[in-house]
Amino acid sequence: MTTLKHFIAGEPDITGESFSDVYDPTTGRVIGRVPMAGRDTVERAISSAAAALSNWSNQTPLRRARVMFRFRDLLERHADELAALITKEHGKVLSDARGEVTRGIEVVEFACGIPHLQKGEFSEQVGNGIDSYSMRQPLGVCVGITPFNFPTMVPMWMFPIAIACGNTFVLKPSERDPSASLLMAELLHEAGLPAGVFNVVQGDKEAVDILISDPRVEAISFVGSTPIAEYIYSTGAAHGMRVQALGGAKNHSIVMPDADLDLAVNNVVGAAYGSAGERCMAISVAVAVGDIGDALTKKLAERTRLLKVGPGTAPDIEMGPLVTRQHYERVSNYVSIGVSEGAELVVDGRDCHIEGHEKGFFLGGCLFDNVKPSMRIYKEEIFGPVLAIVRVPDMESAIQLINENEFANGTTIFTRNGNAAREFVRRIQVGMVGVNVPVPVPMAFHSFGGWKRSLFGDHGVHGMEGVRFYTRQKTVTARWPNDIPEANAFMMPTN
Repeated sequence: MTTLKHFIAGEPDITGESFSDVYDPTTGRVIGRVPMAGRDTVERAISSAAAALSNWSNQTPLRRARVMFRFRDLLERHADELAALITKEHGKVLSDARGEVTRGIEVVEFACGIPHLQKGEFSEQVGNGIDSYSMRQPLGVCVGITPFNFPTMVPMWMFPIAIACGNTFVLKPSERDPSASLLMAELLHEAGLPAGVFNVVQGDKEAVDILISDPRVEAISFVGSTPIAEYIYSTGAAHGMRVQALGGAKNHSIVMPDADLDLAVNNVVGAAYGSAGERCMAISVAVAVGDIGDALTKKLAERTRLLKVGPGTAPDIEMGPLVTRQHYERVSNYVSIGVSEGAELVVDGRDCHIEGHEKGFFLGGCLFDNVKPSMRIYKEEIFGPVLAIVRVPDMESAIQLINENEFANGTTIFTRNGNAAREFVRRIQVGMVGVNVPVPVPMAFHSFGGWKRSLFGDHGVHGMEGVRFYTRQKTVTARWPNDIPEANAFMMPTN
């Protein structure tokens, strides 16, 4: 049994009014407990960030970048340790956990370029003897509230850029898998980040409510479900904060009649069942266009039945358990709902049995065919290994289906037809689009973000959107007058 901690002002902190259990999803056993921060603990973390702000924001961008360079090297050295912590508390397979760490490191590498990224613009002689220039300056104390499904990558979508831009940061990770956040805090400290610049507060809704209403907080970054994203966005905005809140998803993958069927099936299966479907970019709907439906269903069923499910540390495993018993029951209930709604359950993963891990939270891949847009299993985000097949007559119907969905996080098309792909990319109303790519998550130097009810706020995360979110622009118009006095000017300045 491990007792986890907060990380405040450069030191571990055990303060907590209560504790929450941390589980090993492969066995169902409690392996740790994490303190739930009350008001005093949260306010101490914010105070620590506020106290560190002046000194850190006045450091040169190059000095801040050098801390990020050292942090990047430490992450590489401790990547296997981070991956092991993720697998231990979340359940995803080790290779997937290692990939998550790698994608997080890529954002740190992007943040290392902050001396260039934070440059402003300069225009000489915009008027007689007048120059104009702009600069991007840090906001202040920033907060990140992150989900259980990516305990390393999603926080690193946020804090490396925020810190590199000269802000200080308070991270509230998921209480379900909190250990990775503490290791990252220790590595930042080892990299030379001054005490108080990065703080970790463990907690639940009480901690979140304090963070999103404290007047010292300037910006909030959130990733999670849409109802909570709406709540955080509206609450933070009402308190004058800048907010980016990424919500839920219902990602579609269109399979055209001319697609390479084996390529499409292998990619859709990986995108649907990887990390047990606990990804905001998971493909949860396969859209069979035209007469490809029967062949697509047959191949998806064959591949789904062959999924290698088991503990994430075992060799050759493709899918681990769900994160908690409660989430397992929620996803299983959606499968029952789909059956009651009349969808055809082609593969039922609820009878998944892993020898020696009978109390683990394992659910096999579930595949539905002939799903209708009116069904709950189509409309609602399930966040588990459940894939729905919807059949449509043509690409026009597929585009209409996706564009009418309330979520617009990611979508993909599998086709050999370049014109069809181009038309799909142009017309689809979704934030991230893949062409023959199963999970269209942008690289760190581009920005991640959906449309509609998948993103609340004006900025996506990482890339230049991230730099803009964590800074505010200041524009200067300057003149150095000569000794000749000028008369008072009451007219609107013009060139």
